[in-house]
Amino acid sequence: MRNYLRRHCIRNRGRKNCFSKNQLDLRRQNHTSQTIMLHFGKRSLERTFVALVGCVFMLISPLTATAQTPGKTTASSTAVPAISPVVATAATNAAPTANCPTLLQYKFNRLQDEAPQNLCQYAGKVALIVNTASYCGYTSQYQGLESLFSKYASRGLVVLGFPSNDFGKQEPGTGKEIADFCFNTYGVKFPMFAKTVVSGSSPNPLYQSLAKATGSKPQWNFHKYLLDRNGKIAATFASDVSPESPQVISAIEKALNQKL
Repeated sequence: MRNYLRRHCIRNRGRKNCFSKNQLDLRRQNHTSQTIMLHFGKRSLERTFVALVGCVFMLISPLTATAQTPGKTTASSTAVPAISPVVATAATNAAPTANCPTLLQYKFNRLQDEAPQNLCQYAGKVALIVNTASYCGYTSQYQGLESLFSKYASRGLVVLGFPSNDFGKQEPGTGKEIADFCFNTYGVKFPMFAKTVVSGSSPNPLYQSLAKATGSKPQWNFHKYLLDRNGKIAATFASDVSPESPQVISAIEKALNQKL
């Protein structure tokens, strides 16, 4: 009974408070209950916060999906998609037919990789079109052709090479072999196209049109057709005329100075 009535004293902020054992037990029970309530109150608050965040996420998700939908433009979507090499090539080669001269409205595969090329991409340029061969007495003209291209490309000249096995079977190699020969031997950088037929009864459509427009067909390798900026025939040169001869350079200069 003495223990039951014993009083317990504690100090709280400098004040001394005394309690009986019953009062102390009751105080401890109340403290425990408050701690438990506080704990569950915090858990409840956390659950409420998580639920609120979930609701916000559900609300903004459709907006985010709409901003990322292909073909739609939004204020938050400013990135420009990368263009693949294939698409870039197609975009470069594309040209409105209405603005492309008739003699350039043809497509040929590129020599080194057989990628389709539209000759309309050269509309507005002066074009020197040459049928070439790797084992010909005139093969060294590659050097002169590359020199012309290097010198006048910035002013609008393009040299277009069409390898052909028509004369003396002097171009027997594959496209890769021809491309390697041209680059490794003469450093050729002007556009070259896949091996083709330029004479006889079935020349390719471009050479059919060139022969019809000029009345002149290639008689051997390295025959040259010069087109002005409007895609009209400016001059033709036989195989034995060097690309760096005065008459070729004079004709190129005249064509380059011509306005569209």
